[in-house]
Amino acid sequence: MLLETQRDTITGCGYQGSEENNNQRRNEKENQIYVVKRNGKIEPLDISKIRRVVSWACEGKDVNPIALESGLKTRLRPGITTREIQDNLIHCALEMCDENQPDWRYVAGRLHMWGLWKEVLASRGYVYSDYRRTVEYFVKQGKYDSRILSYSPAQLEEAGRWINPDWDLDYDYAGAVLLSSRYLIPEELPQEAFLTCALLLALVEAPENRLYYARQFYEAIARRRISLATPILANLRIPNGSLTSCFIVSIEDNLESIFREITNTARISKNGGGVGVNVSRIRATGSTVMGKKNASGGVIPWIKLLNDTAIAVNQGGRRAGAVTVSLDIWHLDVPEFLEMQTENGDQRRKAYDVFPQLVIVDEFMRRVRDKREWTLVDPYEVLMELGIDLAPLWGEEFEKAYEVVEANVGTKLKLYKRVNARELFKDIMRVQVETGMPYLAFKDTINRANPNKHEGYIPGVNLCTESFSNVVPGKYAHCCNLVSINLANAEDDELEHLCTLAVRILDNTIEITVPPFQDAKNHNERYRTIGVGAMGLADWLAKRELRYTNVQEISNLFEDIGYYCTRASMLLAKERGAYPAFPGSDWSKGLLIGGKPVEWFEQHAYNKPRWRQLAQDIVTYGIRNSHITAIAPNTSSSLVQGCTASILPVYSRFFYDKWAKGTVPIAPPYIKEKYWYYQENKTLPQEYVVKVVATIQQWIDTGISMELVFNLNQGVYFPDEPERTIKAKDIFNILMMAWEKGCKAVYYVRFVQKDSFKEECSACAN
Repeated sequence: MLLETQRDTITGCGYQGSEENNNQRRNEKENQIYVVKRNGKIEPLDISKIRRVVSWACEGKDVNPIALESGLKTRLRPGITTREIQDNLIHCALEMCDENQPDWRYVAGRLHMWGLWKEVLASRGYVYSDYRRTVEYFVKQGKYDSRILSYSPAQLEEAGRWINPDWDLDYDYAGAVLLSSRYLIPEELPQEAFLTCALLLALVEAPENRLYYARQFYEAIARRRISLATPILANLRIPNGSLTSCFIVSIEDNLESIFREITNTARISKNGGGVGVNVSRIRATGSTVMGKKNASGGVIPWIKLLNDTAIAVNQGGRRAGAVTVSLDIWHLDVPEFLEMQTENGDQRRKAYDVFPQLVIVDEFMRRVRDKREWTLVDPYEVLMELGIDLAPLWGEEFEKAYEVVEANVGTKLKLYKRVNARELFKDIMRVQVETGMPYLAFKDTINRANPNKHEGYIPGVNLCTESFSNVVPGKYAHCCNLVSINLANAEDDELEHLCTLAVRILDNTIEITVPPFQDAKNHNERYRTIGVGAMGLADWLAKRELRYTNVQEISNLFEDIGYYCTRASMLLAKERGAYPAFPGSDWSKGLLIGGKPVEWFEQHAYNKPRWRQLAQDIVTYGIRNSHITAIAPNTSSSLVQGCTASILPVYSRFFYDKWAKGTVPIAPPYIKEKYWYYQENKTLPQEYVVKVVATIQQWIDTGISMELVFNLNQGVYFPDEPERTIKAKDIFNILMMAWEKGCKAVYYVRFVQKDSFKEECSACAN
């Protein structure tokens, strides 16, 4: 009815001409397509408007706008809405996107942003013209943290003038959709989100410096040089939002500790953090409870409670909590722990929604290599009979204690199981083939590099295997805030500046975040752990026409990153003071990244003199953060950043991922110009990945999320032997190599299955 009324209005005001002209005009009107605008108004379709939008979206890209316009015309119909026109334009662009014409994904991204602008314009009447007004409105609505009003109206107006709307147009479709759907508040635009984050982060600065640092932060974030971790970008602007990404807690062998840490896990999940839970102290299946032999159900029933907590506390329905449960390799329940997510066995003792992690000491790996026996024991019986608490031990201290344990097996110790270490490792590999897990955390390597050995130990790794530090049950729970340097966009002469800014951003984050429970707050204040990471290494290599075999160039890059970030933390200590646990730490003794002496750096660094000066400065002034660098997987945030994830090769040069809105093209930023320099992880021998990660690890003081991808199809790794496939022995050798070369952990182990080799990889998408 509304459409007919609109037609009558238009036709009622035409002029009187000849009968022939009137008939022609009447025919044109009958054939005219009318569209419904976002505000509900109806008007004739003006194809010139669409042509202007198409031309704008295609500007500067290697595409033909006429092809997009032609594709749309076949989809027009009477009563079509302007939103449907936009969606059809996006679908047309995505359908034309392939390896030869990858720029269509940027056209689709611009069209998505254009739609976002139009929606905001329709709802509030303006777009980027009045930032101060937006802030005041969002605070009144309860959408923004009121601390943003610590800035005066004049300061907010000045900050609003920094906004560059053109930076919204740099996203491809995947990045634009993820940014708008996952990170933006309703009625908010991207540059407003970035600017508000920057201003809040700068509140820690002295009043006279706030705007200076706010602008530095904003431009680095908005120009996609620095990527904020999801909790920071999603939660910083909202009232009482938690900003911390990573947590680790440890459970003692009593009900009070168990349920305290389950409650803490729920608090972490509520706020969107990932948590690692170490259960190695919990007594094994068949152990004594309240004097009754064979009464304990072991670790699995408690893991099931953690599993159900992760499901129940689901961030307000957004997504289930994310929990990795770690168990030391000597624990008697390791065999059942390995079967926890397989399809066979008692379903009542399964936990499918947690992420299992094995904490492995060097002595076990040596016995795997030598095919020697390994003994699994009950930690409670070992503690009661021998007075040895195995959980906090590592290195030589563990090895001496383990000798005592094995000497008492069968006498004082009744609960045990002897296994062949090699066969147990094969069982680990079998489960990895089936489920992609367990993660492997190399406990001795991790703790040797721990700068805070004087105060405790690291029991395991976080959800993504890159962040960890001391944990004390009931006192300190590891927590860490993360950002990443986008190497795809960062120029060489910007690197020092970006590393310095990244450290400052994260140290400021510690001051303004509200940890979800007391143990995390205690840890934040004592250790001030941060994690500056990197993404887009594959792009950095491709831009320079390098490959993963250029290990020295990669080493030089991460030497710079390690040095700049460590120096930035030292300079912050000079300005603000060292972290409270600094006295007695490795840092205080003149040891540097990974607890290595200056002599190591003078032998292995490409730029040698600066390291000795840095060690001297740290001894003199201290260091602000106990852990400074950590490289996360960055799977989703790298799409927003428009680069490849983390420091790994791109899985595939070009593929379509299946999303709720259909198939979405995924490709690295320089795919058209540097196609052959992008090595595909799905066909790359994984020893290259291990060598690169081990090399980078030398310059990173915490950890690196290292995912391994093994292709089981014939001839992939052996072009001269087309019938040959990778064997279990080859995979075994790669995992052993990871331990021997000093990698701290193995994240997912993925497999490209035989006879199902596809360009798209939903299994590897996360």
